[in-house]
Amino acid sequence: QVRLVESGGGLVQAGDSLRLSCAASARTVSTLGMGWFRQAPGKEREFVASISWTGTTINYKDSVKGRFTISRDTAGNTVNLQMNSLKPEDTAVYYCAARAYGGGGGYSGDYDYWGQGTQVTVSS
Repeated sequence: QVRLVESGGGLVQAGDSLRLSCAASARTVSTLGMGWFRQAPGKEREFVASISWTGTTINYKDSVKGRFTISRDTAGNTVNLQMNSLKPEDTAVYYCAARAYGGGGGYSGDYDYWGQGTQVTVSS
């Protein structure tokens, strides 16, 4: 059973940066397709970014392209989401998700394991 634990959320001002991390246990991140999703109050969970288990396919939600970067740290067994130029509309609970040998992508049903989430709040 893969356990995912997110960290790095917080309260920041518009234009600031945050780095979220997702620590995986029971499997190395190099064998996991991983994604970041987010859910704002009163809204459905939405895709943010993903990376395939091979590391060769990376996808982003259009509204975060150029601002967010997903990456893997095999030494720390984490997948990170660097978020720059944050906007108030980025405010949400951010979730990490994974599937063994997964291709990543934006469909939540393609992931078997989910973390508990970390809150990101961006004030204007």
